[in-house]
Amino acid sequence: MRRASLRTLRTTGAAGAVLALALTATACGGDPAPGSGGGSGELAGTTVTVAGVWTGSEQKNFKKVLDAFGAKTGAKTVFVPSGDNVSTFVGSKIEGGNAPDVVLVPQVGVLKQFAEAGWLEPLSEKTSATAAGNLAPVWKTYGTVSGTYYGLYFKAAHKSTVWYDPEALSQAGVAEPKSWDELLAAGRTVADSGRPAFAVAGEDGWTLTDWFENVYLSQAGPEKYDRLARHELKWTDPSVVTALTTLAEVFKDKRLVAGGAAEALRTDFPGSVEKVFGPEPKAAMVYEGDFVGGVARDEYDRKPGEDAKFFAFPPVGGGKAPVVSGGDAAVVLKDAKNAEAGMRLLEFLATPEAAAVWAGAGGFLSPNKDVKPEAYADDTARATAASLVAAGDSVRFDMSDQAPAAFGGTKGAGEWKLLQDFLRDPSDPARTAAELEKAAAKAYGN
Repeated sequence: MRRASLRTLRTTGAAGAVLALALTATACGGDPAPGSGGGSGELAGTTVTVAGVWTGSEQKNFKKVLDAFGAKTGAKTVFVPSGDNVSTFVGSKIEGGNAPDVVLVPQVGVLKQFAEAGWLEPLSEKTSATAAGNLAPVWKTYGTVSGTYYGLYFKAAHKSTVWYDPEALSQAGVAEPKSWDELLAAGRTVADSGRPAFAVAGEDGWTLTDWFENVYLSQAGPEKYDRLARHELKWTDPSVVTALTTLAEVFKDKRLVAGGAAEALRTDFPGSVEKVFGPEPKAAMVYEGDFVGGVARDEYDRKPGEDAKFFAFPPVGGGKAPVVSGGDAAVVLKDAKNAEAGMRLLEFLATPEAAAVWAGAGGFLSPNKDVKPEAYADDTARATAASLVAAGDSVRFDMSDQAPAAFGGTKGAGEWKLLQDFLRDPSDPARTAAELEKAAAKAYGN
């Protein structure tokens, strides 16, 4: 269900800061999960330790992938929950001489820090070659630091989906909108029929960054998106002001935001899903990633594709429909005891065989184009996976996940807080852009 594997509270300052954490932090995340695998095979007698943020059903289903690797190679595998702060966890383990062999890293910025700190092994030639054959080049770009390929993207999220209660739209006589203007018109029509359009999770600042990123990518285009993500383009650029002005069309309209800004700022992500799919619906739609469907299914017994449906985030103005993604990259640590066996695991994770294991269990999307549609558990997952793969190099990784934590990933600070302020009062997009630029310049150091 969760955003945690895609957006954790991040520690993404300079590599030196990460190294400092390594010297001071204590291990977190609890005890290792039970081992799996083992037996005959070329890696029999070897234990591969894997660390990641996944808990609950995500961890359970990933262990099925590890079991498949164990059955194939004879290796025993142990999953160690890292907790949300992956940087601190890994730093403390390296300092203590007990580094895991493989880490699933959920942010581009953290992967970059690990590489710059000298903690990572480059991907093997076999892994690189396999990935080159079944992943769009953009995924290699996000896994590469200073020309070296370190991170294999195994799990992805499609964060350009708008989920809705079919009954609410049907009663209002509204069809799935195909443009931004149609989205606003449909929302107002639904609201006039008795239910506000959107549940907005304003208490969680990351959801507001996702709203902005989808509007900006569609309206300004991928080139400016990339430049803004690197802070080569200032947040005072007219394209940012235009995107904020567009976003204000939603934020300022109480028919579109359930309960208005005040209630939205008290609503977290799980609460926003409950407002649409829970026992007492208070909104018709919720924008967020493909993982909304998992929450609706697991928490409220909704069936994705039947009584919990989605449509693609619509194109804005004359732009193309955006495809914003997030993901978890597998890396091998240099200081690991079994780094070579860890690299064998990555060679396995690069195959469609590995992805198909989790795809069949549900709650998973793969950027691997060779995963067959029938591997996915339901039609909704097939549709979102197909959309993600079809986007190819036009996919753009979550912008705030690429930013320093002080700007893009800290509760009550930076972009999160400033967009919450904008939700509260969207009357001056230019002023908000100026505040965003001030915070970004400080965090990026330029």
